[in-house]
Amino acid sequence: MNPRPASSVRADANRRRILDVAVAELLRDPDASMDQIARAAGVVRRTVYGHFPSRDALIEAIVERAVEAVESAHSAGREGIDDPAEAVAGSLLAVWDVADRYRLLLSLSHRSVTMGGIRERLGRVHESGLETFQRGLDGGTFVSPLPTRALGYVLEGILFAVMEAVNDGVVPAEKAGRSTAITILTAAGLPASKATEVVTRVADRRAATSDG
Repeated sequence: MNPRPASSVRADANRRRILDVAVAELLRDPDASMDQIARAAGVVRRTVYGHFPSRDALIEAIVERAVEAVESAHSAGREGIDDPAEAVAGSLLAVWDVADRYRLLLSLSHRSVTMGGIRERLGRVHESGLETFQRGLDGGTFVSPLPTRALGYVLEGILFAVMEAVNDGVVPAEKAGRSTAITILTAAGLPASKATEVVTRVADRRAATSDG
């Protein structure tokens, strides 16, 4: 296999850097312009437009990256876990680690990205989560008067609402992941004390694995 040309490698590196900087700038200021993002990335405006012909195209690329990151985290967070409550907790804690970085999408949802569009892109995560909640409902771990699919909408709404609360400074970002997991498990019918115990156990296990 022939090595890629240096110019192509540089172009990819520039694109990744622009995306990284754009996420940070848009999180700080959802109305950040392409000029602001170019300056923050240390490149000329033409370079940004060379990769992303419009601001909408840049946001679209951020959305795609966010979806990939959330899908990967969701899968990794529940890997090897059979218990439905622990699987939900593991998935939520892992997803929050990446979702917090992309919570700017909530601020952009009234601009270029719709919540319906985000939910549609996360279809695989949504369906996988529904399967877990169905297992929990069938086995008595979870209890809800709502049908499973409706429960899924309610629980996703909680996740998005907490992200918006963090954006507004109502909830500290560093505490939001565990709080969200506990809240969602409680909303799914798990007693609050049990939900706290499950989330603490899963979080401690993740921390031990990461330290090891």
